[in-house]
Amino acid sequence: MFFEGIALAQQAANAQGGTQEVLFTTVIPLALLFGIFYFLIIRPQTKKAAEHARMVSSLKRNDEVVTTGGLIGRVTEIGDRVLVVEIAPNVRVRVERSQIAALSSYGKTPASKKDKGEQA
Repeated sequence: MFFEGIALAQQAANAQGGTQEVLFTTVIPLALLFGIFYFLIIRPQTKKAAEHARMVSSLKRNDEVVTTGGLIGRVTEIGDRVLVVEIAPNVRVRVERSQIAALSSYGKTPASKKDKGEQA
């Protein structure tokens, strides 16, 4: 009842050039929203997944790894889908390749300041 004047004005505006108005009010904001989602969420996630797949495929014996469960160990045997990881002396577990989270840096000794080229 109160909105009849507004509805009539909108109807008249749509009759004159509604396609351009629809383009600016619906299509362009949706395209911008998709672009924002792509660059902030989709693209970084696909890059991270590709990097993880590259890391898992390049694993070799004696690499220290961290599993998604938090176990840290050294790869002793490599199969197509399963790795054998030694988590303690004579304690070996079988882990699927996809469950390797990252290469570990826990067992490596940090480089001293002299090795890095200490500046005075």
